[in-house]
Amino acid sequence: MSGRSASQNRPRLRAAAQQRSSGAYWLPSEGRYVRLTLSAKAISTVDSIGIEAAVARIRARGGKA
Repeated sequence: MSGRSASQNRPRLRAAAQQRSSGAYWLPSEGRYVRLTLSAKAISTVDSIGIEAAVARIRARGGKA
C-alpha cells in the first residue's frame, strides 16, 4: 500500500507498511518447529514448494531459519 491518507485535519499521514506474518512451521526432518517471519508472497511460495524446500532456500541464501 502506498500514498498518503488525507483526512480533513493536518498532517498528511503515510499509509501503514504491509504487515508481515510470523508463525511456527513444523519441520519434520529436524523434528522441531521453525519460526519464520514471511510476507504474503513468501507464504504462498511455502504453500506451493513446501516448508522443507523453502527452509533449504533460506539457509542456502545465508538466512536464519
